[in-house]
Amino acid sequence: MEESLQRLLDAETKAQQIHSKAETLRERMIQEALQEAKTKQEHFEARIPELHQGFMEKADTRAEQTIAELKKRFDERHAQLREYAEVREENALDAAFAVLIDPKADED
Repeated sequence: MEESLQRLLDAETKAQQIHSKAETLRERMIQEALQEAKTKQEHFEARIPELHQGFMEKADTRAEQTIAELKKRFDERHAQLREYAEVREENALDAAFAVLIDPKADED
């Protein structure tokens, strides 16, 4: 019986050693995972200015395109209004000359 108890004690000691090693390994793996997460977070935070710059460049490009498009529309509209004004100016001059030449033409 003493031999059986000794084997049980040896098995318990061995189990405690295995458990201790497993606990140490678990703790080391947790620390490695935490360190890896911290490293990845630091890497991401270091890239924030670069990411921000990229977004700002894209926003600037889109703004420049929008401004160019608006300017083009403005120029087209300005040309239309200028043409319309010139036509109206010709009509107004014709009417004014008609009144100057024949004052009664205004009475019709």
